[in-house]
Amino acid sequence: MGVKHGRDYAEILVELTEAVGRITDGYLFFEMEPEEWQELPQDSKLEVWEALAEDLFFALGEEPVIPVGGGVVIYDKETHRINILVGDEDLASVTLV
Repeated sequence: MGVKHGRDYAEILVELTEAVGRITDGYLFFEMEPEEWQELPQDSKLEVWEALAEDLFFALGEEPVIPVGGGVVIYDKETHRINILVGDEDLASVTLV
């Protein structure tokens, strides 16, 4: 189902991909070891982050808070944003309208 959005999905996906890629230990979401992640070429890492961003976009419609590594991805219905946090630090926000 996904989250409600008024912006172009492709634009949202680009921003969400970049945002989840900022979670430094996000590879833990995939149950990867740090060494495995480091060995991946940059293009492969980008593909992994894009796939995760797509999955998150649709999953957040059902589950508004999803942990990713040491971070958390939160769908805020009231502000029409997806927020990416690590601890108390707001890493990024993706507007949906």
